[in-house]
Amino acid sequence: MPKVSSVIVPYAAYLRVYEPLTAFPEPERGHWARYARRPDLPSYQDELRLALADVVPTPPVPVPVRESDDAFVLEVDGVVCVCPWRTRLRGWQALGELAEEFPQPVLDAFLPPFVRRQAAEDYERWLTAHPDARPWIRTATWQVPINWFVLVSDEEREYDKGTRGSPGSVGSASSTGEAPVLRYRTPMVEARRRVARGLRALKTAMDEGPLIDGLVDVGRWLEEFHPRSLVELDYGGLVHALPAGALEDDHSAADVAEGIAALRRGDGAAAGEAYGRLVERWRSVRDLRSAN
Repeated sequence: MPKVSSVIVPYAAYLRVYEPLTAFPEPERGHWARYARRPDLPSYQDELRLALADVVPTPPVPVPVRESDDAFVLEVDGVVCVCPWRTRLRGWQALGELAEEFPQPVLDAFLPPFVRRQAAEDYERWLTAHPDARPWIRTATWQVPINWFVLVSDEEREYDKGTRGSPGSVGSASSTGEAPVLRYRTPMVEARRRVARGLRALKTAMDEGPLIDGLVDVGRWLEEFHPRSLVELDYGGLVHALPAGALEDDHSAADVAEGIAALRRGDGAAAGEAYGRLVERWRSVRDLRSAN
């Protein structure tokens, strides 16, 4: 992997799936087995910095020319599991969503129409040869989608406050110290069970809507992976958008679980209270996004 800068890149959160090596066919399995033994495995910040480096040239490169051969690696109960980056595929998918995020003039200034058109044509050709392709990583900027919290429980929460630098010192790694970490990790079987239970409760309590649609979508995505995979919800760069106290007290997964449990027993008032806590907690991040 090329050397990257030490600049910290906020503000994205991630939903990742780590699959056991046995889930991959050869020769890919052999590649990941060798890769997992490397002493210098990259971080999520390395991935982001490399992606941002591609948008600096003129014209920008919205999608890598070659697919990444990097991955995140975990050992789960003695089993090596990997989460391939697949940055090229994810770049194409993110490019298709930009029209929903930015006004046309802003989008044209950032990524000229001919650049987007060429990328779309390349993606269409690539999909013809890879119709079953799917990413191992989902990304959300300036938020953690509510439906992601359905997959995990508060008992699986892992928080490390790190060693922050001075307030507002988002910049180089040396100025901020060791970054905080907030994440959840759960077995695939538990994530799928929670999706099913959550959908039953939501469909009983309300009509079709964005929350149900999002949970259906993430549930279908999870079905694509090996049943002994591990699912990780990582706040990633969002830890830099939340004050230290707010981050330490963040138990959003518990609020979502409480809200779903309330819906299951028909207690709309309790469900509303849990949802209100969730909205209030994320208000500061939403306001920061608007200010930016």
